[in-house]
Amino acid sequence: MRRGPVMTRRHFLGDAARAAAAAGLAAGRSTAPGAEPPATASSPSGRTFYLPENPACTIVDSAADSLRFTLTRCLTTYRGHACSTSTFVDTEGAIMGWHDFGPLEGPGWAANAVGGARELIGWARFMGRPEMERTALSVLDHVLENGFIDASSGLIRGYRHVPRDALVLNFKHNNDWFCPGSTARVAVQMLQAAELDERRRGRLQAAATGYARWLDEHLRMLPSGWFPRRCTPTGAHYTQAAEGGTDRFFDGSADGLFILQLWAELTAGGLADYRAKLARGARVFMEAGGIYGSINHDTYDAHENVAYACAFRILRRASQVLDDPEPARFAHRRVLPGLDRFQMHEDRNGVATRGLLWMEESWDTAYLWENAEAAMAYFEAATDTGRTDHLLDGLTILRAAAKHHYGPHGFLTEGVDWNNHVGREHHIDGAKFGAIRYTEPFLNNQHIVEPTLYYLAHHARHSEEAGRRVWRDVEGNVLLRLEA
Repeated sequence: MRRGPVMTRRHFLGDAARAAAAAGLAAGRSTAPGAEPPATASSPSGRTFYLPENPACTIVDSAADSLRFTLTRCLTTYRGHACSTSTFVDTEGAIMGWHDFGPLEGPGWAANAVGGARELIGWARFMGRPEMERTALSVLDHVLENGFIDASSGLIRGYRHVPRDALVLNFKHNNDWFCPGSTARVAVQMLQAAELDERRRGRLQAAATGYARWLDEHLRMLPSGWFPRRCTPTGAHYTQAAEGGTDRFFDGSADGLFILQLWAELTAGGLADYRAKLARGARVFMEAGGIYGSINHDTYDAHENVAYACAFRILRRASQVLDDPEPARFAHRRVLPGLDRFQMHEDRNGVATRGLLWMEESWDTAYLWENAEAAMAYFEAATDTGRTDHLLDGLTILRAAAKHHYGPHGFLTEGVDWNNHVGREHHIDGAKFGAIRYTEPFLNNQHIVEPTLYYLAHHARHSEEAGRRVWRDVEGNVLLRLEA
């Protein structure tokens, strides 16, 4: 674990000011079939779900702070490769071993090693930080070479229990069950990372296709045609909740959406042909009126904000791959508006909540990885439609998240507990209502990087001024300056 002097944001971003322009992330649009037509720009005047940009901490500064925390406080090595020290740390990066996530690291759900590495690579290339890219590639090597992938069966094991030095399938530190959809999300991340690195491409693609074959051969589908939330290592149904007892959302979790996403990406990449299964799965989702039960493995609710965000993004992608406008039409007309109910239009209980989305009725904290996914959904909707209100919603979420970095190292809270759901002993400074003093380095802390990079690449306005490239948002705020 690296524990050197405090690295400030100014130091962290210093090399970026001397970097060349962002290779491989050129602006562009990818319109989904069935998207709504362009709409007239809407003014922020009168919008209550809106925050202005803060020049002292822009959305780019915020993403840089999160990465600074990951890189300087939360990494170690294992068998010669970089990895996270823990999936649950405090503002100093100290491991919270008392929590289920504390002893764990790896590619699974909240640990998110592959997704985190991909974001690091994207940022490194945009900002001209080759040392950051080398670290990220080392994290990928850790996943590829240290046992998480069972090449003989295709199964992907999500976690390494660090004190025991043992691989486990779930965050409860055992091998009784895992979530097949969330594991498909890891496989999707592998395919996305494969596009960024030719040397590792074959192994990453093989791991993803191997897991898809495992699903084909082992996973027992539900009578409805949807996917079980949990299954055993043999693919049989596991109907209990993570904590024991019957899971009321065993057959109604949006976790299965990630299996559709895996099928879409394998088909798009020419690695397999899952068009029939993808079309059938999308149809099951739409005919049910949407399936929005908790994706998070430790929550239980029929409507979770991130389920709507992921459903929008994945149905949109299914439309592109299938060349069928109906899933995208459903996504725009039926799914995306579902995020409205979660928007917070005001600060609550003295906490900066305006611009964030609460998670679900049974657990109404505003968690940050879910908010990052919602920002991505809004930005992709704007890519399809040209609607400025979608851009402003996504920017507002990122601007609201930027208010919740704490301490000197760039730490971004895992969630803003405006209703004291978890207890003041877990809040920053022991406040009754406030931000939680822990985070997941590669997920809640860092996931804002993906929508930030997407905005810079697809929607920011580029110009050259006095020998520098400048990126501005839709309102004209300067987000980033790099030497041309």
